[in-house]
Amino acid sequence: MKAVLLDAENHYRITELDEPAPGPGQVAIRVAYAGVQWGDTMVRDGHFPVPRPFVPGFEASGHIVAVGDDVDPGRIGEPVTGLTTAGAFAEVAVAPAVLTLDIGDMPLRTAAGIGWGAPTAYDLINTASRVRPGESVLVHAAAGSVGTLAAQFARLVGAGRIVGVAGSTARADYAAQFGYDRILLREEFPAKLGDEKFDVILDPVGGPTRHAGLDQLAAHGRLVAYGNLSTYEPVLANTNDLLMQGKSLMTYNSNLLSQTHPEQLADSARRALGLVADGHVRVDITAEYDLTDLAGAVQRLADGSTHGKSILRVS
Repeated sequence: MKAVLLDAENHYRITELDEPAPGPGQVAIRVAYAGVQWGDTMVRDGHFPVPRPFVPGFEASGHIVAVGDDVDPGRIGEPVTGLTTAGAFAEVAVAPAVLTLDIGDMPLRTAAGIGWGAPTAYDLINTASRVRPGESVLVHAAAGSVGTLAAQFARLVGAGRIVGVAGSTARADYAAQFGYDRILLREEFPAKLGDEKFDVILDPVGGPTRHAGLDQLAAHGRLVAYGNLSTYEPVLANTNDLLMQGKSLMTYNSNLLSQTHPEQLADSARRALGLVADGHVRVDITAEYDLTDLAGAVQRLADGSTHGKSILRVS
């Protein structure tokens, strides 16, 4: 099969490999499209140390072509979207059966946009911060695949006000179509907010942004940290100060959840998939690349020149 390898020098190269066979509890997917996501930049940059060369890629849509032990053979031929630990940038990828979902009549191209972003956004709103009707929500990285979905999920649960923060005017203009009441530029946060406080803040940025976010929380507010786009330096918080205002600093890690409670992540992915399928939520695929364009796709994601969701056309 044709696959993309990431080597020790951070070069992507297309090569021919044997097709992988699914092990117990796994399925093999003949990949039509693969999602490009922030994890691809982290692997490339060494934040997820893995032996190289290896086949990257964490999101695949296609059809199940084989199943391992303990998986219903009736699933062969099923159109699916799957979350993988690696290997999606190839013509055949292996994924846990529990994290491989039947997409029904949804186009495979659309299903590739579900990926890790949709269950992450769903959980950020519904299970981590538990946004309640009327509450105010601030979303950093508002134009990204998680941010655009989180705004829509927040609106569905009845959030009273949703504010986004974006890195450029172009990204702010793009984010505005997903139901935000206001969009700030990154350099305007938090000064342009004045005295406005928020019940929920979603923060994949870290560093000074996280410190500022804690100050922008209303009493009993919740800040959910789910990434470190700007820096991996630790953010220290005074729990006594948080306690006095009833504020909470919490975290969300979908990769860890996939290992500890995969059924829980699968349930969130299934719920998000259903909301996309019935038209309540829109996955916006803004860029489609060929396998040979993977390096450029990952770099454009890393430098912030893309918005929405990027996918790779595999077959």
